[in-house]
Amino acid sequence: MINSLFHRLKRPLAAVFVGALTTLAFAPYQLWPLAIISPAILLLLIHQQSAKRALWIGYAWGLGQFATGISWVHISIDNFGGMPKIASVFLMTLLIGYLAIYSALFAWSLNRFFPNQQRSRLMLAAPALWLIMDWLRGWVMTGFPWLWLGYSQIDSPLSSFAPLGGVELITLLVVFSAGAIAYASLSRQWLHLLIPAIVLMTGFGLQSAQWVTPTTDSVTKVALIQGNIAQELKWQPSQRWPTIMKYTDLTRENWDADIIIWPEAAIPAVEYEISSFLSNLDAAARMNNSAVITGIVNKGVDRKFYNSILTVGQTSYGDYSYDMDKRYHKHHLLPFGEFVPFESILRPIAPFFNLPMSSFSSGDFIQPNIDANGKHMAPALCYEIIFNEQVRQNVNDDTDFILTLSNDAWFGRSIGPLQHMEIARMRALELGKPVIRATNNGLTAVTDYRGHITAQVPQFETAVLRAEITSTHGETPYRTIGTWPLYVWVMLSLVIGWRVGRKVSSL
Repeated sequence: MINSLFHRLKRPLAAVFVGALTTLAFAPYQLWPLAIISPAILLLLIHQQSAKRALWIGYAWGLGQFATGISWVHISIDNFGGMPKIASVFLMTLLIGYLAIYSALFAWSLNRFFPNQQRSRLMLAAPALWLIMDWLRGWVMTGFPWLWLGYSQIDSPLSSFAPLGGVELITLLVVFSAGAIAYASLSRQWLHLLIPAIVLMTGFGLQSAQWVTPTTDSVTKVALIQGNIAQELKWQPSQRWPTIMKYTDLTRENWDADIIIWPEAAIPAVEYEISSFLSNLDAAARMNNSAVITGIVNKGVDRKFYNSILTVGQTSYGDYSYDMDKRYHKHHLLPFGEFVPFESILRPIAPFFNLPMSSFSSGDFIQPNIDANGKHMAPALCYEIIFNEQVRQNVNDDTDFILTLSNDAWFGRSIGPLQHMEIARMRALELGKPVIRATNNGLTAVTDYRGHITAQVPQFETAVLRAEITSTHGETPYRTIGTWPLYVWVMLSLVIGWRVGRKVSSL
């Protein structure tokens, strides 16, 4: 009986371990080949298994990936949720269990609809189904497209495909390469190992492609203020003005910058409560021929709260006024952190569901760029930077930079903020625009249009990042077309894989 149980569990247990290895492919470890090897082993583990059995193996793989890859989420639940440890662990387990459903569905659908061993199963159907499951994970219940395999390749040769089809194309190529490795192992046709090598060499070749051109005649001087305000103190009434004055003092020392940027919700107050201060800040910035951008909480005439970005000083908006139409309002809200799904049921259950600022309303999907001292920036507040299509559609012909403000103090000294920065770098490479990222306690950094970090300051320190940035002319193919050709390919791959599979079955 024990031997039988071990025999049944050995594949799922191996899948947990292999899924966990995937985390090492992402920041801060960046052992990017593991993102190819791990799904290749998963494909081997579900080989010749029933669809039901494949589902549990795929689920185990997902448990391994997300239990290690998003372990940092538990820090915010445990430290700020106001619940007993057992309750916070239970909630974290639910989240991991939910996210693992998508790898389970991948394994089930592959073995259910493409059961026969063939190239089309592993090199057409598998990448297509993987991308569909990733898309679903990035859409269902507002989406959580974290740890898409493509992000792990930001420093690999495959990153060169980002301007062509974004992170989704890279993910497709990762799983395509994994399928080739799995097929070579199963069929002993080792020449198929040349396929991943060819994909990587193509990536090397694409590094010389120049999709956009840097603007050499205009340099923008920016100063990013990293306040390093402790999260547990941030919203205490007694800390409001000490926090505001800390940012003000650091700003006063950097008036020679064209644009000074404070992080997400840097001002721990609703805007209308400090309009006099903001009017004075606006006047000071104008006098110094500078602009100040800050995250702030807003309350509209509809009595709804918004997580917003405000610009004062040298802007096209005129003198400061409390005008909600001249703000950027966050569209993609973080579940439970900024809004509570099924709140009438969940809020009474535990203090966790009443975290500060957990009742925001959503802004429009597409909003005007932020104007600051003649520069136009496509904004993304914190979590929004992971939604590639939203960022793509908010970059227009006038956009100079991508701007993202964040506060990762919720996640302590974990790998979460490092993964977050990795994702932001991918947006720069996809769209051919430098990314400016200002945070409360790190990582505060600036990238060039290729996603390379050109300047940053250490985490967990009060610091000011001074940098000079140049914009770009032109558009990447991904910026122009998006990913729809990729999903046409996905549909064709599924149709071809299914028809080939039926022919094999009838022989």
